[in-house]
Amino acid sequence: MKKTVLSLLSAAFAVSAIASCSTDDDNVIANPNTYVLVHGAWQAPYVWDAVKSDLTSKGNKVVVVELPAHGADKTPAHQVSLDVYSDKVIEAISKVNGKVILVGHSMGGMVVTSVAEKIPQKISRLVYIGAFVPTSGQSLGELSMGDPDSKLGPQLSQSDDKLTLDVKRDQLTYLFINDGSQGAKDQVLANYRAEPAIPFGNKVTLTNANFGSVEKVYIKTLQDIVITPGFQDKMIAAAGIKKVYQVNTSHSPFLAQPRAVSDLLLQIGQETGVKQ
Repeated sequence: MKKTVLSLLSAAFAVSAIASCSTDDDNVIANPNTYVLVHGAWQAPYVWDAVKSDLTSKGNKVVVVELPAHGADKTPAHQVSLDVYSDKVIEAISKVNGKVILVGHSMGGMVVTSVAEKIPQKISRLVYIGAFVPTSGQSLGELSMGDPDSKLGPQLSQSDDKLTLDVKRDQLTYLFINDGSQGAKDQVLANYRAEPAIPFGNKVTLTNANFGSVEKVYIKTLQDIVITPGFQDKMIAAAGIKKVYQVNTSHSPFLAQPRAVSDLLLQIGQETGVKQ
């Protein structure tokens, strides 16, 4: 009897172990990618935490870039420019073997666009999430003027030295994550920093040979009041982006619905078919 019980326990343990291994294997995708994630204005790397966790759990590599003068970075605002931002991203990408899926949110769209112009050979796909997509010769400041329905502009104030831009604190979560949990809203408030102003005036120069050669995808944010869906459509059309997805969120989908974002990025990664 004792041997029978031991045999049954051993069999049960073996089945459990096999099931556990099977579950782990099911979580790992066949062709993992390297994602490079670039945050937007008034935000920092923390916004990607949940998305990064989900992507890496599926076997992908994830590099989250902290732009100068954001998060814990101490670069003074007067030393920051769009080129400084893009150089930081290029530095991160240069440490990766093979190509990457480069993802930019909001102002980060300007940054990843600049990066794609400089190193198109390193990018398998360029992904914009509720992001600005400039045409050649445009600055972020000029581009944003094309979105008269945005609620952001009236809530901005410039520092006396004109080096930074602030969002009115009582409007911050309403603008960026009005559909998020209280915990997510608290994160946005706790990690807030004034935004360097100089990059808003920096123009991009784009060529068909470089930027034009990179495949592009856009993920629309349907409840966005910072970069409105209608304006997103205009930028998508101007850039000739054919592959468009959507998430039913405000301006910060990675905080409001991180799983929806990671699922789309995983899908885009598998469609890209780049194995690192």
